[in-house]
Amino acid sequence: MAPIRRAISTSVLALALVMPLASGTAQASPAAHPARPADSTITSPRVLAVPGTVNARDIGGYRTYDGKTTRWGVLYRSETLSKLPPEGVNALASLGLGSVIDLRTGPEIQADGPDRLPTGVTSIAQPIDDTSLFAFIGMVVRSKDPVYQEQQLGGGKAAVRMEALYRGFVTTPANRAALGAAIRTVANANKPLMFHCSAGKDRTGILADTILRAVGVPGSTSEGDYLLSNELRAASDAALKSQLKAAGYMQDPNLLDPLLQLRSSYLGAFRAQTVADYGSFGDFLTEGLGLDALTLFKLRSRIVG
Repeated sequence: MAPIRRAISTSVLALALVMPLASGTAQASPAAHPARPADSTITSPRVLAVPGTVNARDIGGYRTYDGKTTRWGVLYRSETLSKLPPEGVNALASLGLGSVIDLRTGPEIQADGPDRLPTGVTSIAQPIDDTSLFAFIGMVVRSKDPVYQEQQLGGGKAAVRMEALYRGFVTTPANRAALGAAIRTVANANKPLMFHCSAGKDRTGILADTILRAVGVPGSTSEGDYLLSNELRAASDAALKSQLKAAGYMQDPNLLDPLLQLRSSYLGAFRAQTVADYGSFGDFLTEGLGLDALTLFKLRSRIVG
């Protein structure tokens, strides 16, 4: 149990939302890297075989409104790369990445460690604020108090907090600036690129959703990509909850479910806020994120084949 205690003493979020699986627990073998089909839907295999990750994948193969598809082997999404063993770094090297966008905040990187990247791959820090969620979860779990934990997370409170987090991706100027900067980086990249946050689900999911919709992928398809993280993270999240209970940190670790899982209502809160603040998704791209027509053209040209 030592790895669990060490992670919790530093930051519970580094355990609960960052670590794919604590040391000493069997990890499911990742799916093989898919063949590159001419036609693909959100159900096609797309998980990358990168040891040390459970939620690294290619966002190629999604059909756009005009019948084209997003390219394979150009843009990847993942969870933190700070836990990669040497074979994971080697697998990452095989992707031919030029750069990796790290959406984590400073405290997250301090708790979890910097990315372990192949030689020659550039790390680009473009942090998106988690509205103190990182510190909040650490405080609640470290309390070991089931009554306090129920008060803070039960009765739908955790889900409300998550929806507020997603609205904050739109309403916070620094978050909009980071999203816009990340998209410009993708549009101007000349080599394959990967982006990630901690668990590879919330901030990474929002960036992926924004990019996919910006290049003409239907919102329902993009939502499918967003929700796929639930399937990929299910086993490691279940193991995490078991370990927290066994270590005496939570009597009811299911209280963490709204924080560990993705829900359509979270993505809906983000999308609704873009319309509420800017009138349309298109205006959010140009006015909210500061993306000009040339950048959006380059983005589509790079991502869609």
